[in-house]
Amino acid sequence: MKIQPLSDHVFVESAKEEAKTKSGIVLPDTADKEKPMRGKVVAVGPGKVSEKGELIPMSVKKGDMILFTKYAPNEVKVDQKEYLVVRESEILAVLAE
Repeated sequence: MKIQPLSDHVFVESAKEEAKTKSGIVLPDTADKEKPMRGKVVAVGPGKVSEKGELIPMSVKKGDMILFTKYAPNEVKVDQKEYLVVRESEILAVLAE
């Protein structure tokens, strides 16, 4: 199934990283709840419509690695695969390699 988000919504695959301390202790998911999350953009909407009726294009594109706050996304399941849905305004940064 192809996903086409509406407005300024972005579908993201979560990039789960194993958090470790300097000494090698693995931290559980419950540690540091306020930490921003990372993910890979899998689909983007066309953009937001301004009050004047003009389309404001998206600044992220499919394939971008992004950073967003932990509580911003909504979780959805499409074809047995889980995605996170965020608005473009909730994205903190695009990560460059």
